[in-house]
Amino acid sequence: MESPAQFVILAGLVIGLTYGAVGLLSGFCLMSSMRGWLAEGDGRLVRTYALAIAVAIAASQFLAGNGMVDLGKTIYLQPSFSVPVLFLGGLLFGYGMVLSNGCGSRALVLLGRGNLRSFVVVIVLAIAAQMTLKGLIAPARIALVQASQTTVNANSLPSLLATLGLGDALSRALAAAAIAVALVLFAFAHPAFRRSPGQIAAGISIGLLVAAGWYATGYLGADDFNPVPVTSLTFIAPIADALQYAMLSTGLSLNFGIATVAGVFAGSLITALATGRFKLEGYSSPRHMLRSGSGAALMGIGGVMAFGCSIGQGLTGMSTLALGSFVALAGILLGTTAGLRGVLRVQPLAAA
Repeated sequence: MESPAQFVILAGLVIGLTYGAVGLLSGFCLMSSMRGWLAEGDGRLVRTYALAIAVAIAASQFLAGNGMVDLGKTIYLQPSFSVPVLFLGGLLFGYGMVLSNGCGSRALVLLGRGNLRSFVVVIVLAIAAQMTLKGLIAPARIALVQASQTTVNANSLPSLLATLGLGDALSRALAAAAIAVALVLFAFAHPAFRRSPGQIAAGISIGLLVAAGWYATGYLGADDFNPVPVTSLTFIAPIADALQYAMLSTGLSLNFGIATVAGVFAGSLITALATGRFKLEGYSSPRHMLRSGSGAALMGIGGVMAFGCSIGQGLTGMSTLALGSFVALAGILLGTTAGLRGVLRVQPLAAA
């Protein structure tokens, strides 16, 4: 009989395979969403992202409200956190995402399609993230967190509402409904999005994948003797762990995150081959490679500081309604906007 840990690894692989396929077919990516909205006047993809957040919040809070998952055990709902470090990390990640033309999850999806630029992004991101987690940059990160972290009585939107005298269940329902409904209204207010069934399906699917991750690790993985971390879709630390596992597998163990990373790549590759989308691509110039690698390094460093990426905080963290996730996502959005518009705008590369 398979153990709960093995169920969790299998679930991570299935969730990753699904995400890879959906991500390739729909073009799901926060950076592409923001570029389409701010620079090209196409707001469909940003509505897909908003719908995914709404579904992730509704489904995840339903699981938590029914006692199936204890979101309080996640990294997002901690009694103390550093607002400056979360925000700065988000800024670095968002700007790096523009430099690299996509986030870590998008790089995995594009790598499966044959984009060799994404191979460099994934490797550099993994090395920078590992350096920030446990390597040369880690002491500076830890010092910054210790100097600026604060302990709070309310670390989530529901707990903040509970301080007003509302019950826990009512606070959870009100907070989840308010955010989810607002995002759904924003998404479907756009006529072009309403006429895009593929994008609607993608938003719903990816939102449900976040909840599936919580269910897999928080419910299927519940084991008093050998508990697994309660987590869901996130890509910065898992990409770093996956690279380390590929090099040192005899001294490490498979986990949900590594399985998800492998699944995303495999799901994209299978879908690309099945649909005729596979095509080898490379850099147009050394300058292009330098920019892309620099962005990957910023994403690796910033993603660790922010406790997640545009998926890890933007979807998974937001699904917990953690106050820190709102801070990190604000930084990511601002950093992305700075890279797309204004004096810090990343200029298009000249044709080779």
